[in-house]
Amino acid sequence: MHRRITSHVEAEPHSSGPQPDGDPEPNDNGNPEGEENHQSDNEEDPHNNNATPPPSPVRRSHRERRKAISDDYITYMSEDVDDIGKVEDPTSYKESIKSLNSSKWQIAMEDELKSMSSNDVWDLVEVPNDAKRVGCKWVYKTKYDPKGNIERFKARLVAKGFTQREGIDYNETFFPVSSKDSFRIVMALVAHFDLELHQMDVKMTFLNGDLNEDVYMTQPEGFVVEGKEYLACRLKKSIYGLKQASRQWYLKFDKIIRTFGFTENVKDNCIYLKFKGSRFTILVLYVDDILLACSDKDMLHETKNFLSSNFDMKDLGEASYVLGIEIYRDRSKGVLGLSQKAYFEQVLKKFNMHKCSGSPAPVVKGDKFGTFQCPRNQIETDQMKSVPYASVVGSIIPRISNGKAGTSPCCSRAVQVAARGDQEDLQIVIDHKFVINTATPSLLTQGSMGSSMPRNASLNLSVHVH
Repeated sequence: MHRRITSHVEAEPHSSGPQPDGDPEPNDNGNPEGEENHQSDNEEDPHNNNATPPPSPVRRSHRERRKAISDDYITYMSEDVDDIGKVEDPTSYKESIKSLNSSKWQIAMEDELKSMSSNDVWDLVEVPNDAKRVGCKWVYKTKYDPKGNIERFKARLVAKGFTQREGIDYNETFFPVSSKDSFRIVMALVAHFDLELHQMDVKMTFLNGDLNEDVYMTQPEGFVVEGKEYLACRLKKSIYGLKQASRQWYLKFDKIIRTFGFTENVKDNCIYLKFKGSRFTILVLYVDDILLACSDKDMLHETKNFLSSNFDMKDLGEASYVLGIEIYRDRSKGVLGLSQKAYFEQVLKKFNMHKCSGSPAPVVKGDKFGTFQCPRNQIETDQMKSVPYASVVGSIIPRISNGKAGTSPCCSRAVQVAARGDQEDLQIVIDHKFVINTATPSLLTQGSMGSSMPRNASLNLSVHVH
């Protein structure tokens, strides 16, 4: 009698029932069963000393695996949240010369090249045989004021940094940026000590950084020098788009500002502090935006003059609009506020909700949400899915609590609840009932109110644990 050897090396008797005349039945592998058993006996017979031992079972961990994000959260990503309701900008040079604002874009590009020429950014040279050219392109941006009106047209020549080679065209790229938490702390100090708060803008920011590597860039499209098409721009200073541009600007600014007596904050590398007796100045750097909070006007003017003597600066006076946040002050009452009313109005207009009435509170005691609010039929389900509820939530989340300094914390709880849910139908209902009809319209009123910081408020840090 034949024996079949299993994967656990246990012998089991083979069925000895009668077989029909002719060829033996094939098994699952398509071979006659008898031949397979015979081969198995020869290769895996336990009495055969030459038999190959079975492989050891794979050891698997029995530890419970936990997800990085719990199941009751749904992540949304909104596209171009800063440009909601705004005019689309050209994406290439050809689009700019064909657009309705072609003459304005042409002037903007000429201004950009004049600035680069005055800063001696590059020289036209022949490219060595062992060197590789880095491409460039025009980037267009329409600038708006706090009320959403067009302020100016900006054209920027940007290098195609993705064609750079590490170790040849660049080395280090790290560049610190001031956090939004630091911004809120500085605003609280300004309100508490009634400090002077001014803003300055650095023109052609990255052109201030010194370039240590030899980088050759193609001539800008639309402005190639006639008769010198074969030449390339040998960069002497870093420009936008280069991988090391941000770092070179930060190193240059850090080196110069320290010579004026400023010391860098240990926790936030883009916060600087200078003491002069009982007077002090706080400087906040966010790429090309500079905030100056000072306890003395003379010290404030000294700092402005020093910055203007080392960089091409634009003095914007008292700070009123920073990083998309509107700053309003009433120094007679000792109140400083942060608002993003213009942005929230754009969100409401995009989703056709700008005529909705605001709610004094997005969540009130007794509100209940559950599966009993789910659509009762397919018609209601299709009707709710036709509205981009998730896009509304994704547009609000970055602005209410974290992200852009969180100017509407009163609505954070409502939106956070709307951004979680275990069931798809329940999620749609929560988004619709909870955010669209209640939280979002209230942002029109809450957004205009923003966050207020009174002068007499305590500076003690309070931590609330749920």
